[in-house]
Amino acid sequence: MATILFLHGWRSVPGGVKPTYLKEHGHTVINPALDDDDFEAAVRTAQEAFDKYQPQVVVGSSRGGAVAMNINVGSAKLVLLCPAWKKWGAAQTVQSNTVILHSRADDVIPFEHSEELARRSGATLIEVGNDHRLADPEPLVAMLKACEQ
Repeated sequence: MATILFLHGWRSVPGGVKPTYLKEHGHTVINPALDDDDFEAAVRTAQEAFDKYQPQVVVGSSRGGAVAMNINVGSAKLVLLCPAWKKWGAAQTVQSNTVILHSRADDVIPFEHSEELARRSGATLIEVGNDHRLADPEPLVAMLKACEQ
């Protein structure tokens, strides 16, 4: 089982549906509280957690996806859920082993942003779910699978 750093979205909290789902499937989940107002502080918190726990996988949801893209993850795998990379941070690309999960019906972050990121990076984009939260059974299974591959 993997150690997973889960970076929650803006105005979200640790211990939500997605990190809980990963824990229920046997993974060790590190789920720090990220500053909602100060992006750089959120990045520092995430980097400190990454450096301390050395996870194999970093999952970033929405703004947490942008945070994940702006920390040094070495060879760890990124799994990005509707990443808000155009809104926050400076990173414009990800490693090619990154998996992006996004719903075409997302009304918060345009699906096209993930298409562009995947195209720029050679990352895998999986269209899944029917909203921004990706907290239904189908996207949860897809997230788990992406973390375990």
